[in-house]
Amino acid sequence: MLDQIHIRDLLVHAIIGINPHERVTPQDVLVNATLLFDTRKAGASDRVGDSINYSTIAKAMYAHIETAAPGLLEKLVADLARVCFATDDRIEEVEITAEKPGAVTFTRSAGVTIRRTRSEVMGS
Repeated sequence: MLDQIHIRDLLVHAIIGINPHERVTPQDVLVNATLLFDTRKAGASDRVGDSINYSTIAKAMYAHIETAAPGLLEKLVADLARVCFATDDRIEEVEITAEKPGAVTFTRSAGVTIRRTRSEVMGS
């Protein structure tokens, strides 16, 4: 069983959506990510170099969300899985959730969650 590192509530103001007003007006996107990998080496060594640098992953996801401007959340989470795997080759699996707060009337948010393995996404 793989261990988990969590990035919670990464908030980015970005262009996302399929409606005309969504293509010009940035809105909030809230992302949660779970990165699965073996933490035993880092647990034994207490060295950051033996672990996943969650700050680096969060910054890479933030930068992608700010510039990508996808139409669908499904596209965004698929892209973010690729970003995570490309940023650190020790990540074996990811679970990514992206939400648009207030996107649907009478709800807190609407969102999509995916779970992908490195081999599914990167073909290795």
